[in-house]
Amino acid sequence: MSLRFADKVIMVTGATSGMGRAVAERVAAEGAKVVLAARGKEAGDAFVAELRSAGRDAIFVPTDVTVGAEVEQLVRQAVDHYGRLDGAFNNVGAATAIGPVAEIGEDAWAAEMALNLNSVFFGLKYQIPALQASGGGAIVNNASNVGVTGAAGMAAYSAAKHGVIGLTRSAALDVAATGVRINALVTGGVDTPLLRGAMGPNPEEAIRVAGAMHPVGRIGRPEEVAAFAAFLLSDEAPFIIGAALAIDGGLTTA
Repeated sequence: MSLRFADKVIMVTGATSGMGRAVAERVAAEGAKVVLAARGKEAGDAFVAELRSAGRDAIFVPTDVTVGAEVEQLVRQAVDHYGRLDGAFNNVGAATAIGPVAEIGEDAWAAEMALNLNSVFFGLKYQIPALQASGGGAIVNNASNVGVTGAAGMAAYSAAKHGVIGLTRSAALDVAATGVRINALVTGGVDTPLLRGAMGPNPEEAIRVAGAMHPVGRIGRPEEVAAFAAFLLSDEAPFIIGAALAIDGGLTTA
């Protein structure tokens, strides 16, 4: 595997599971120094130990990305430790406020926005200046297919993910001339522990049904998302700016 990220520092939020973990593993294997962020310290420390045992360079910073001050501290620690920041994968998110709009409580709505939208805003707010100070770099925000479509019973999540795409596009235009590239992923169903945990008592059958909704006939694998995210984070994608790019097995096209 090539070392596209040799001497580069890449930050990954939601790094201890699913797509975040896969992206961290991918860029680390390609030479990146990785800054891992998540809430769970035990899982984060274990992942760092695993990466280091494989000869990778990584640190973990326990972070609640819904709190701006914690994200600011995350970026500061990354720069203090490695001297720079070259890229970020903003990946935290989950659908928590489920049901018709008229039945969603105000606190549940606010919590959904904090987790899925505010977290990306805080990431961009503090990552962009750090990337500019390093001479440029790339940010990839993980959105969702419901960020470009609707979904009954998921109005809050869909609204937040639409917001992530709008935020991505606007921020990308703000900084396009400064050497910072910002894009979003429009992901379909991906086989992660979070998805399986939401699938009820028979996750295998639920995943089969979900896969049948995708034209390709299955849901995605985290490593497939990681390969695409790594490309966007690399210097091989210098002309891709402000895009919302589908990696969804044809789901949004259908």
